[in-house]
Amino acid sequence: MEETISMKGLFQTLKKRIWLIGLITIISAIISAVVSFFVLTPVYQSQTQILVNQAKSDQQFYNANEVQTNIQLINTYNVIIKTPAILDTVKSELNLDRSLKELDEQIQVSSAKDSQVVELTVQDPSPHMAAKIANKTAEVFQEKISSIMSVDNVSILSKAEVGNDISPVKPQPLLNIIIAMIVGAIIGVAVSVIIENLDSTLKTEKDIEQILELPVIGVITNIKDVPKATVRQTEPIGRAQRTRGETFGS
Repeated sequence: MEETISMKGLFQTLKKRIWLIGLITIISAIISAVVSFFVLTPVYQSQTQILVNQAKSDQQFYNANEVQTNIQLINTYNVIIKTPAILDTVKSELNLDRSLKELDEQIQVSSAKDSQVVELTVQDPSPHMAAKIANKTAEVFQEKISSIMSVDNVSILSKAEVGNDISPVKPQPLLNIIIAMIVGAIIGVAVSVIIENLDSTLKTEKDIEQILELPVIGVITNIKDVPKATVRQTEPIGRAQRTRGETFGS
């Protein structure tokens, strides 16, 4: 029973302060839109693919063991790609004005399960620079991996290119606005509940019964709540009584 009353009280609180919840939600959405469109720097993404596979002649046949070995090497390659041995060369050849740590954070290396293809993804405020970093990293890795591990099984499958209709991967204004509205609604509900709990004034006779646990004997009605017709009817009676009193007194 208490849970039902509490839920009913909660809904009444939300209904009473729906304007506050709506206001906080709208303000959150506006702030998110302003930040997404005018404050945050757009970030573009470019990707290149590297194939880990030993070059074969026409006389060589498919070797399942060798493919499995290449797949196992991919985890090692994913680490080597982001080492200073590769990134330092990329930084110097492209004349990048950023640290190796910043360059490392821009590059993401991944590969699908049981796949010989390594995907190298780069994010940068400039789409052209993102493509340059991706392609240069793949090229440097292909050149240096033979001396690092004494293998020659890496080839560039596809290069990163900048399209005409490229769009930033982040920020995503619509998603940010939706998230901000949800967060704003939650904050609005929380603020409404807190304000309601901090408000200790007694507004109705039900508040007295619940807090003092005493029955209400009577209620003093506000004069503004008395119908005007009742007031008009009582005035002549008062005048008549005063007139009789004056007559008898005289």
